[in-house]
Amino acid sequence: MSIAELVYVLSAATSLACAVLLLRGFLQSRVRLLLWSGLCFLGLAANNALIYVDLVIIPDVDLSVWRISAALVGMMLLLYGLIWDTE
Repeated sequence: MSIAELVYVLSAATSLACAVLLLRGFLQSRVRLLLWSGLCFLGLAANNALIYVDLVIIPDVDLSVWRISAALVGMMLLLYGLIWDTE
């Protein structure tokens, strides 16, 4: 495994760990910002996992649209939570 592949895997694992911790915090405290942040990190984890799939597992297929879409959905969820879900 090259250094680049290791960075892709560690980035996905870190994003997933952040999502799990944020969503677990939401379940305990019911603070809605934790929900939106956790969902954002789920989108970012999907983005990082798709980077690994795109560049390492199947490099012949271009998955850039799917990668960017996953990150965009995650960021849009956080943006929605920050703007319209105010307390």
